[in-house]
Amino acid sequence: MTLTLHSLKNAPGARKRKMRVGRGIGSGKGKTCGSGHKGQMARKGHKHKLGFEGGQMRLIRRLPKRGFKHAQRQRLATVNVGALSRFEAGTEITEALLRAAGLVKGPADGVKILGDGKLDKKLVVKAHAFSGSARAKIEAAGGVCEVITH
Repeated sequence: MTLTLHSLKNAPGARKRKMRVGRGIGSGKGKTCGSGHKGQMARKGHKHKLGFEGGQMRLIRRLPKRGFKHAQRQRLATVNVGALSRFEAGTEITEALLRAAGLVKGPADGVKILGDGKLDKKLVVKAHAFSGSARAKIEAAGGVCEVITH
């Protein structure tokens, strides 16, 4: 048998019909609709808060708190000096150019240039931060490091 669009079918048990509650005693979920008799859980509306554990101390409050997250911290994407050697000599390298080249991906507040790799081209690099070794390698190749402030 060949597989064609009109012969496609779901595997047995792949699609389950949803239970329709309150549709008679023969349906298996009639009358109380699976909520039981009386009590908080039988009432309509708000059942209990998300994370509520019946009065027991909630898990989120039982876990130890570790570290500190600064509200104004900068998440800098990192690019190594060796990756900059793909650009032509004399190029002005910015965050936009690095993103277009695929060296910076995802959300970031800026770019930091790190010193791994070799650089033998004269480049003008504009970034938010430079490591000491990266600055030394760029300037040794005759390039310029410009720090961008937000």
